[in-house]
This record gives sequence, C-alpha cells and structure tokens, in this order.
Amino acid sequence: MRRLAVLALVAGSLAACATPRGPQSTAMSGKARPYSGPPPAGSTKGLRGTEKPYQIKGVWYYPQADSDYDVKGVGSWYGEQFHNRRTANGEIFDMDLPSAAHKTLPLPSLVEVTNLDNGKKMVVRVNDRGPFVGDRIIDLSKAAAEQLGYARQGVARVRVRYVGPASKTAMAAPRRFAAAPSPPPPPPRYVPPRPAYHEVSPDDPPEKPVRSSRALYQVQAGSFSDRGNAERALARLGAAGGATIEAIQREAGTLYRVVVSAGADEADAWGLRDRVVALGFSDATVVRP
Repeated sequence: MRRLAVLALVAGSLAACATPRGPQSTAMSGKARPYSGPPPAGSTKGLRGTEKPYQIKGVWYYPQADSDYDVKGVGSWYGEQFHNRRTANGEIFDMDLPSAAHKTLPLPSLVEVTNLDNGKKMVVRVNDRGPFVGDRIIDLSKAAAEQLGYARQGVARVRVRYVGPASKTAMAAPRRFAAAPSPPPPPPRYVPPRPAYHEVSPDDPPEKPVRSSRALYQVQAGSFSDRGNAERALARLGAAGGATIEAIQREAGTLYRVVVSAGADEADAWGLRDRVVALGFSDATVVRP
C-alpha cells in the first residue's frame, strides 16, 4: 500500500508538470499574436489607454516602446475616409499634414520611414493605430506618402525605425492658425504661381549663421539670392510663426536664408519641419545648433 501511494504521488507530480499553464502577460514590440482572451487581471493596471493591449479581428496587440525597432515591410497611406476624425490618442487626423499610424509603438512617437523603392526618407510623428490589413507595418497620412513618393501607387516597400517619444502637443493644420496679414500687391515683375524656393542646390549643406550661446534648432525653409523672393516666402510662413530672414555675405553676393525658430528640442524641430513642408517648402531642413 505504501508503494502504491508513493507511485500515485509521483504520477500526480508528472501530470502537473505536463499541464499547460494559463496565458501570461507578455509585452510585445511591433508584433502581434493570436490570443484567446484578454490580458490577465491586473496586468494593465496603471497603463494609459493607448498603452493597454487591444484586440482587432481576433488578434491581440501589445503597445510598448522599443528602442531597437527597425523593421522592413509594406507601407500604405490613408486620407479622405478618416479626414477630421479622431486618432487613437484623441487628436484630429488631417490628411494634409504628415503623420502615421502604427500597431504597437507608443503614442505619440517619432519614427524614420524610408521608401526602399526610391531612397526617400523622413521623420514622422505617430499618433494613430493601424494598419490592420495583411502584413502592412505602417500607415502614413496622404501628405507623408506624397513626400515619400508613393501616394499614387498606394503602397511601397518601406523601412521603419523607432526614433523616440514625440511632443505631446499635436501639430495643428495651417488653416487653424490665425491668418497672417495679407502682403501688399506684388510688383509687376513678380510672376506667380510658384517661385523657385531653392536657388541654392538642396544637396548643399545649409550654411550656419552666427548663433547665440543657447543651443537652439532652426528649420531652414529656403535660400534665395533675391530678397524679394525671400520676403514672399516669409509671408507664406506666417502660420509657422517665428520666421526670419538671415542675410549671409558671400563672394558671389548676398544670400538670404528664410529660417523658423524651433526651440531647444530636436523632436519639436522635426515636427516644425513637417509643418513647414506642408506649407509648400518641400526641401525644408532642420539646422542643428
């Protein structure tokens, strides 16, 4: 009887080891997995709404910051169907401003997106969730897709790299800013519709003027050999705020740079750069201190 009792205990222990364990809360970065139920009770305590796991079409997604996130896949874009609707973090989606949707990266955050088909790249602010179609890894706004050169195709092979957290303040659309005073009528010699905003090659590194001792970023909207063109660009930048003209003396003559003050935070500087691009300056550049 004693031997039988011992054998029964051993068999019970082996059966317990072979019994599958219940679901565990595992934070995942940039990946999704099928899951039969919600996260274990208490596993989301203290998390903000955009940090909590969520379920779409039977698949659970686990938001988390991942400094090593660097993924290649398919990128798409979205526009009119969601224009002026709220994003996952409560902001208003504007298809005419650069932004992005991602399944698991923090909201808001900054990512660098490279179009592997043409080599174009940009840093864009993530403020929404998606895409939930096939194996797509990121959804860009219409404006961002146009800058990367795949708005007409609809999708492209892209590389997405996590840069870091973004400013909590949403970037407003230009039309929501107070209208700048109308400039005086242009002189007869000025012929619209679109002056050449970059008379200096965009491949040339921006020239840095004498800066103050405080480390401040700037966004260079354009460089001009004609001051009249610089002043017209300055008028168009009224929505961005803080735009000035800097005159630089060169052997070939005076160069007029139109720059916008961006403050001491690099993430804010990139966000301002995207806003300047949305105003029509496609080659706008962030100038570091």
